[in-house]
Amino acid sequence: MKKLITGTLFAAILAGVSLLAAPARAADDVNKSMLDYSFLRATIDFYKQVDYQALLDGAVSGFKTAVKNKGGDPTHVPVVRHLGSDSADIAALNEELKVVNREYGRTVGERELAYGAISGMMQSLRDRWTVFMTPQEYRSLNENLEGGGFPGVGVVIDVDPATKSLLIVQVLDGGPAAKAGMQPGDVILTIDGTPTKGLSTVDDSKLIRGKAGTKVQLVVQRVGADKQLVFSVTRDFIHEPSVLTRMIDDHVGYVRVLVFGTTTGDEITRALAGLEKQGVKAYILDLRNNGGGYLNAAIDVASKFVADGPIVEIDQRQKPLTTINAQDSAVASRPLAVLVNGYTASASEIASGAIQDSGTGVLIGTKTYGKGEVQTIYPLPDGSAIKITTARYLTPSGRDINTIGIKPDIEVPDVKVENIGNLLLDSQLQRAVSFVRDQLTPPAPAPVTH
Repeated sequence: MKKLITGTLFAAILAGVSLLAAPARAADDVNKSMLDYSFLRATIDFYKQVDYQALLDGAVSGFKTAVKNKGGDPTHVPVVRHLGSDSADIAALNEELKVVNREYGRTVGERELAYGAISGMMQSLRDRWTVFMTPQEYRSLNENLEGGGFPGVGVVIDVDPATKSLLIVQVLDGGPAAKAGMQPGDVILTIDGTPTKGLSTVDDSKLIRGKAGTKVQLVVQRVGADKQLVFSVTRDFIHEPSVLTRMIDDHVGYVRVLVFGTTTGDEITRALAGLEKQGVKAYILDLRNNGGGYLNAAIDVASKFVADGPIVEIDQRQKPLTTINAQDSAVASRPLAVLVNGYTASASEIASGAIQDSGTGVLIGTKTYGKGEVQTIYPLPDGSAIKITTARYLTPSGRDINTIGIKPDIEVPDVKVENIGNLLLDSQLQRAVSFVRDQLTPPAPAPVTH
């Protein structure tokens, strides 16, 4: 299978997922099959025309680097010449692999030699996003996109600016806190008897989290309640969310997308449905410091705000330009502001560009990163993978934003990372709230001259 990713993501269409795995082989043939498969994927799928000799030279360079890294002398690594066809070049590469394994296999390691050659081929394409990933690197990437987890109670927390105690800004659906009856806006005064006043969210998290199946007692002050509430909550494994939401005063729904992962589409559907039930009148979509993710997730998110028409155009070397349209899943049209900055990249830029081009919302903040290429991740049999830039994407109006970025409609200087989402300290969020509130206020009647 292959996964497509946008910007910082991978073997799926830069904001979507499609995996194309190399066929598994017998253990003694895995290195050869990985090398052959990587060569073919580079020649067929890379978004620009490939120089075959440069690709072969990259493999040779990778062999030499692997030998040098083990303190060896790479002078016996032979040169490989382009022979005019894929099959002939692969045969030459296989012969090279035999020679190198015979000469250096015991001292360097046959798997390390294969990794070196594959990495060298990817580097020869001279594209910063096209790389070889070791099994550990590939696992880390998947953990980021698939979403991690931890034992806890299922709340998103902040420090209450009024009391300096622990504030619950979101309760995760189906989590222990939700089942116990806790609500957003609750202020947690103590955790197992320890006062939260003056503690940081890191300190509070350490107190709340613990071994799954154990209990934690939370004493809560709820707005409108006559007395403090006491909750005994059993910790459970919590999936780390990719979407955070809360209602700001005057029914402004704040939606922050942290990454475009495999569950983001479902998460934003639930989040928006919850805000709609609460009577939301306007939305702020926060994509700041979001480096991207799967293409499908970007389309899911954009389609919640763009009712119809194109979301993105995908341009591949060997295929015609493909337009991907909205999914007919939009919420009711409401005033919308999208927060962006220089770390808004890839899938985030797909969603931002679609909203800006469609006119359904305005972008507020600073110019985005400018990652307009699509990567595909191809898993290899031993758990490693190659990530190859397979296409570029354009916004619905045909803009190529690669290395350029997207200019916001309303420019507001960046804020500190730790202040993002804090209405008292986040000037970009303040401007977004002001903008959507202005859209909700009917214009004053024009003066009438008698």
